[in-house]
Amino acid sequence: MITVPQRTVGLLAGLVFATAAFAQVSYPDRPIRMLVPFAPGGGTDIVGRVLAQHMTSALGQSVVVDNRPGAGGSMGEEMIARATPDGYTISMVSGYGTNAAIYRLSYDQVNDVQAVIAIGDSGMIVTLHPAVPIKSVQEFIAYAKANPGKLNYSSSGTGAITHLATELLNLSAGIRTTHIPFKGTGPALTALLSKEVDFLFGSMPATLPHITGGRLRGIAVTTRNRLNTLPDLPALSEVVPGYEAVITYGLLGPKGLPAEVVRRWNSAVNTIIQTREMKERLANPSLTAIII
Repeated sequence: MITVPQRTVGLLAGLVFATAAFAQVSYPDRPIRMLVPFAPGGGTDIVGRVLAQHMTSALGQSVVVDNRPGAGGSMGEEMIARATPDGYTISMVSGYGTNAAIYRLSYDQVNDVQAVIAIGDSGMIVTLHPAVPIKSVQEFIAYAKANPGKLNYSSSGTGAITHLATELLNLSAGIRTTHIPFKGTGPALTALLSKEVDFLFGSMPATLPHITGGRLRGIAVTTRNRLNTLPDLPALSEVVPGYEAVITYGLLGPKGLPAEVVRRWNSAVNTIIQTREMKERLANPSLTAIII
């Protein structure tokens, strides 16, 4: 028979009690950080802030947006991959997955993170400064072919979806434009508004208010077909057959998130994105949640 020292029994009992007490702590019991890997003012930031506001009410704890821009979003993505998997650090992402093809990452974009919910897809708008004498996709392509490299565009960073979507058009239409990267759609949009650049493939939440307000001109959407909410804007595919580029918004956490945390966020966000406010922010009423 093996005799266990009394001190060891006491330590084991204390450990069991502490574990049980921890399990009984309701989540969340303190504020939650929502990482946004781009600068303020872009689509990912706008959607993240609306979600954070609603999730604060749903969870009963503050959900605070923390912008960490840089390297096409990979700096913020690395932070979520390295975070403690306790549900107190969640990341809002968009166009996730492209950085591995552009940068030498110190984290694994697949195995170091865990999906919380894929919110859905939203197109971009090919947006020009009003001073640029182009009012259609046909005129845009003709001008770019006649003036290789003269049109310059801003993006949310090298390797970001706004950059890749523009380069896809360059390749598909046989044109050349000049890339000027920024740390998010917010500063990229500011550059367009001040005429530092000529055009931008902008996220709908960020660019649409400026287009409807007459400060910028939209000439096309990047979705495969026209949108019911923007029937007067043609799809690029109407002029460049087969073209399509969309932004996929979603939430990630570090690998190993407790199943209950994932279920709670998933359920709450699925309800939130069905609200009229969120659909208007995304400018795409057909957007639906994808349950993980």
